[in-house]
Amino acid sequence: MRRGIRGALATVLVAGLALAATGCGGGGDGGGSAGGELSGTVTFWDTSNDAEKATYRKLAEGFQKEHPKVHVAYVNVPFGDANAKFKNAAGGGAGAPDVIRTEVAWVADFANLGYLAPLDGTPALDKTGDYLPQAVGSTKFDGKTYAAPQVIDTLGLFYNKKLLADAGVPVPKTFTELASAARKIKEKTGATALYLRGDDPYWFLPYLYGEGGDMVDAAHKKVTIDNAAGVRAFRTIKQLVDSKAAVTDATDGQENQLKALKDGTVAMAIDGPWDIEGARAGKQFADKGNLGVAPVPGGSAAQGSPQGGWNLSVYAGSKNLQASYAFVKYMSSAKVQQETTDKLSLLPTRKSVYDVPAVKHNEMVSFFKPAVDGAVQRPWIAEGNALFEPLKVQMNKVLTGSATPEQAAKTVGDAYRKLLKDYT
Repeated sequence: MRRGIRGALATVLVAGLALAATGCGGGGDGGGSAGGELSGTVTFWDTSNDAEKATYRKLAEGFQKEHPKVHVAYVNVPFGDANAKFKNAAGGGAGAPDVIRTEVAWVADFANLGYLAPLDGTPALDKTGDYLPQAVGSTKFDGKTYAAPQVIDTLGLFYNKKLLADAGVPVPKTFTELASAARKIKEKTGATALYLRGDDPYWFLPYLYGEGGDMVDAAHKKVTIDNAAGVRAFRTIKQLVDSKAAVTDATDGQENQLKALKDGTVAMAIDGPWDIEGARAGKQFADKGNLGVAPVPGGSAAQGSPQGGWNLSVYAGSKNLQASYAFVKYMSSAKVQQETTDKLSLLPTRKSVYDVPAVKHNEMVSFFKPAVDGAVQRPWIAEGNALFEPLKVQMNKVLTGSATPEQAAKTVGDAYRKLLKDYT
């Protein structure tokens, strides 16, 4: 998942494991596999959130136990900072990590810039036939593989079962149903129906897909955001906020949405599996069974949610490639993926992990796996991540009333055609 701009501007937490408190690009201590045994330093940039990072740090420590001569320098980099920090470090030739946990839309971009090492034929890619087919798409660029799939996800509708029951309304299947139920929810419970992420364009995609639209048609090199479906999607978010069916915020939506859901000031929020544990930490979900998850509501034409997730990539300039490949293999292994599911309810990218009873019977996996199977693939193009910025600007303008849905769709379309020179 993309997961939105989570934790942006937060302080970077650096936690050196074993004796490796510092070091980048192999820590400058050589390393490798002399005599068949891996050694040296592997610097790992982990982009997981506050509820996840302790688990990922422990997993990294597990690699050290298997390879005692390899030291892992663990660095937690907030998602909102990681893309720019990696580009600055890799582009400047200093300070880049050996391994980075890459959001799925970053891989093609980083590979196009020459910042990632191809993994084909390396130990990093292990038992590739075990990967979910839909998880593999984001790892490839220009005929080569630049990442190993580690987590797959999509968005769902988190809802407070008690608040909906108190209001006497069912879980909405469409945004129209949600808007209709909003007044009753407010009257009976005092809560606003929905927190609408207005700060992050990833959360715009369900509205766009729900109207039968998409950002671009990559197969035919055509911009589609400015067609009628795009206009309807902008109109939907505006109507939800104007009618007070939804509350929104132009900044820090990740934290504000989660807090509103945990405190019960909103009855519903569109979110992903990465926030399950965070939501359950709130007073509204002291009874964990009170957190419900349903498909994202549909629009006038369809129901759809974007495929997201996280991969593991190796920096092309790493001074310790062999240990880095081994680290990627370990962190994307079935064993590690099962542990992340057990502890965080994150969805594995390996088919075999879904056969493990504890995973098969995980309540959130039971919902999100079918949702992932039906998720909409995003365009895995080098410019894919850059498509979000023009959309973010126009979302804000529509929600604040400084642009109409028609103006916003046209402006985004014009920006896409400037970015994608060969698209019509």
